[in-house]
Amino acid sequence: MMISEALELGGLIKEEGYILKANGYEVIDLGDDIYTQGKPHPMIDPEVRIRKIREYAQDKDTGVILLDCVLGYGCHPDMAKELAPIVKESMELAKADGRELYFVASVCGTESDPQDYYQSVETLKESGAFVEESNAQAVRLALKLKGIDCVEEDKEMIPYDGPKFEVPAVSEAILDLLNTKPRIINVGVESFNESIVKYQGKSVQFTWKPAAGGNKEMIKILNILNRMKEIDEYNNEVVDRLKDAQPFLIDVVPAKTVIPELNGKVLLHAGPPAITYPEMTGPMQGSCVGAVLFEGWAENEEAAKAMLEAGEVQFIPCHHVHAVGPMGGITSANMPVMVVENRLDGTRAYCIMNEGIGKVLRFGAYSKEVVDRLTWMKDVLGPVLGAAVKQIEGGLNLNVIIARAITMGDEFHQRNIAASLVFLKEVAPVIVSMDWDAKEKEEVISFLAKTDQFFLNVMMATGKSMADSARKIEKGCIVTAMTRNGRNFGIRISGMGDQWFTAPVNTPNGLYFTGFSEKDANPDIGDSAITETVGVGGMAMVAAPGVTRFVGAGGFEDALRVSNEMEEICISHNPNFTIPTWDFKGSPLGIDIRRVVATGITPLINTGIAHRNAGVGQVGAGTVRAPLGCFEKALTAYAEHLGIIGRQSGDK
Repeated sequence: MMISEALELGGLIKEEGYILKANGYEVIDLGDDIYTQGKPHPMIDPEVRIRKIREYAQDKDTGVILLDCVLGYGCHPDMAKELAPIVKESMELAKADGRELYFVASVCGTESDPQDYYQSVETLKESGAFVEESNAQAVRLALKLKGIDCVEEDKEMIPYDGPKFEVPAVSEAILDLLNTKPRIINVGVESFNESIVKYQGKSVQFTWKPAAGGNKEMIKILNILNRMKEIDEYNNEVVDRLKDAQPFLIDVVPAKTVIPELNGKVLLHAGPPAITYPEMTGPMQGSCVGAVLFEGWAENEEAAKAMLEAGEVQFIPCHHVHAVGPMGGITSANMPVMVVENRLDGTRAYCIMNEGIGKVLRFGAYSKEVVDRLTWMKDVLGPVLGAAVKQIEGGLNLNVIIARAITMGDEFHQRNIAASLVFLKEVAPVIVSMDWDAKEKEEVISFLAKTDQFFLNVMMATGKSMADSARKIEKGCIVTAMTRNGRNFGIRISGMGDQWFTAPVNTPNGLYFTGFSEKDANPDIGDSAITETVGVGGMAMVAAPGVTRFVGAGGFEDALRVSNEMEEICISHNPNFTIPTWDFKGSPLGIDIRRVVATGITPLINTGIAHRNAGVGQVGAGTVRAPLGCFEKALTAYAEHLGIIGRQSGDK
C-alpha cells in the first residue's frame, strides 16, 4: 500500500501470485499457491525466492529489490545465510553490466527466536544489502533510492462512543488451554514439531501433503481413474500373474543361440531406447569397448573405439529381446546367458552371468584382465553350469531359493550372499559328480564360492520372466519394467504394452570407496531395477537391514521406514517371499502408477555406483529414486488410452 500510494499507482492492482503489479512495479507473494504447489513455503525453503531474485536481477529495468527475512520456529534455520550469496552475486553481475542494483531487507523476528537475530542482520549487511528495522522503514528506503520521500500524515484520532459490552467469563476449557503445555496435532511440515517437543508439549504428527503435489491436471486424472473399479480388477489380474510365477533356471547358453537379434555386430544395452554410442555415459561406453574386444571385432582399444564411433555396431535394448543386463547391460553374441523359464506360461528371460568384483565389464572396465575373465566364462563357467543345470530334473526352482534367502537377510539387489550360497549348495554336488575336466570343475566351484553377488543376475532374469508374463495382460496400470541407461530412466506399465515413458535419470546417493566422492559418480544405470519392479531390492529393504549401512541408509529403522513407504505405492504383497523382520509380510508387489503420482513417493532402488569415466569401475554403492516424471507421463498416456482426457472430473 505504501508503494502504491507513494508512486500513485491507483491502489493495489492484483494478479495471481502478486500483491501488486502495475507500471513495472511488482510485489510478489511467494507464499501463494501458485508458487508452493508441491513445495514448502518460502519461509522454509529458499529455492523459489533465490530463483526469483536471479530472474529480476538480470532484468535491466530492475533498480531495487526489496525482501524480508522471517525468523521463528518452523522457519529455515538460517535464511539470511541462504539469501546473502545471491544478493552479493546479483549486485556484482549488475555492476559488471554497468547497472546499479540495490537490495533493501528487513529481518522480522526477535532475540528470542531460535535463529540469531543480530547475526541475520549482519549477514545480510555483509552481502551488500541495506537492512532496516521494520518492513515499513525498508519500503521508505527503497522509495528513497528512487528519489521519493514517503511521508504519511498523522491520522486523526476519533474517540469511540459506541455501546460497551461486558467481557464474558472465561470458560474452564479456555483456562486449561492457556495454562497447560500445548497439545498439538501437527499437519504437514514435521519441523513445526521441534519447538513443541523442546518445551515439553505433546504433539501428534499427521504427515500430509496435497495429492500429486497439488498438480491440478494430475489430480483430475486420478479422481476419474480411482472411480473406475475395473482398473482395480485389471491390476489384480496382473499382480496375480506375478504371485503365481514359477521361475526355473533351465540352462546357460551362448546369447546368440536364444536371442536371434544378436547376429553380426550387434550389442544389447541396459535401459530404455534409444541411445547411441556417443550419447552413452562413460561406463556404458567402456563396456562396449570391452565387448568389441571380447568378440574379436577389433584388435585393440583404439580400433574398438573407432569402430563404435563410426556407427558400425548396432544397439538394441536388452528389454526388447526378453533380456536384462546389469549396469551397462552390454551383452554380445558369445557371452553366456542364463535361461529362466516361468512355468506359469512358458515365458523365458535371459541375463548374462555375474563377473564377480573388481574391474568388471558391467562397470565399464575393459582391460585384458576383464576380457580374459569373459573368455573363461564363455569357455568354462557357462558350459559347466549349463551342463549341471540340465542334470537337475526340471531345472532349478528359483522360488524356493528366493524364499529361503529372503529369510536369511537378502533383498536380491545389493545383498545376495545367502541366495548365492544356496545356489552353490544346489549345483556343487551336481558339478562334482559330472564327467568333466577336474580343474575346470574346481575353478567353477571356487568362482561361485567367492562371488557373493552371483545370484543377482539370476534374480534379474527371474524378475524379467515374471514381469514379461504379467505384462501379457495389457490392462491396468501396474509397472512392468523399470530401467536406466545413464541418461534416462524408463518404465513400462501393463495397460500400455511396449510403450516406454522416460525422464532424466538421477544420480545415486550412497557411500564411496576410499579416494572417491560424489563428483566421480555416474548417473544411474542398468536393468537391475527389474528386481524392484517385482518387489525386492530396495522395495524389500527391511529384509536386509544389514545392507542399509553399505548403501549409506542408516540402520534397521531406516530399512523399515523404506519398506513401509514402498508398501504405500504397491497394491499387494508376494506371499511367496515372506519377510521375518516385517512380521512375515510378503515383499511389496504391484507398483501402481496412480499411487506413485498421488503420493509423490517413487520407487527406491538399491544400486552400485559406477565411475563416470570408462575403465575405472565401481566406486561405491547407494540408493536412487526413480524420477516422478516417468509416472506422470505414463498416467497421462493411460488416461488418453482410456479416452478420459478432457472430461470434467465429475464425469464418469
